Amino acid sequence: MVGARSLCDISGTMTTLLFCGDPHGVFGPMVEAALGAAPDGIVFLGDLCPDRPLERELAPLLEAGVPVAWIPGNHDADSEGWLDGLARADGLITPGDIHGRVVEIAGVRVAGLGKVFRGRIWHPEVNGGRPRFRSRAEMTAALPHHQRWRKGVPLRHHGTLFHEDVEALRGLRADVLVTHEAPSTHPNGFAFLDGVATDLGVRAVFHGHHHVHYAAGLPGGMRVHGVGIRGITALDGGIVLQGGFA
Repeated sequence: MVGARSLCDISGTMTTLLFCGDPHGVFGPMVEAALGAAPDGIVFLGDLCPDRPLERELAPLLEAGVPVAWIPGNHDADSEGWLDGLARADGLITPGDIHGRVVEIAGVRVAGLGKVFRGRIWHPEVNGGRPRFRSRAEMTAALPHHQRWRKGVPLRHHGTLFHEDVEALRGLRADVLVTHEAPSTHPNGFAFLDGVATDLGVRAVFHGHHHVHYAAGLPGGMRVHGVGIRGITALDGGIVLQGGFA
């Protein structure tokens, strides 16, 4: 098992915190590999897309008392069933969905920012970075009733990053930021997320979405890790399970 132990300068202790790339409904190999690392906590980086109840997919981890967190990805909103399943699991699994908040997992403060930018709502590099809709309530108010889903934004936009999600993190501090979108270290990433990470004061960023493992750096010594599809990377950047493109 490569790199399953973290650098102790983030948590103050030797912590095994694992970051899991997009499962896209396939959890078995990831659960098995994670258990082999004896983790103190696990964070999924979006696009879980669970066809079965998430608590069943992750049962071995939950039975071992491992805290499990996740952020939503864009594809989690492709299906009402997936979206409802994650909402249900959020009431059963701790810490659960950490999008737009900071939680402590095994002594590490983890900030979550899932989902993706979409120009119809907000794109940091279009229109001077000004959102068309700052919040879901603002978008809903502008929609005719027949375009709403369950009296709110359309289903697909439950996988969309709104400006209000970033505002929820304003003024908070964290050790690690987990995102679905990538910061500027990926060719399709966003410098805006570099700024979010800097404002939070994090030492490391882990992201999914692009289905590729890589490690890079940002100014100030911040580390960035892309985690491949169905791959697992430890807090110190060691690869526990190799993922890749799909």
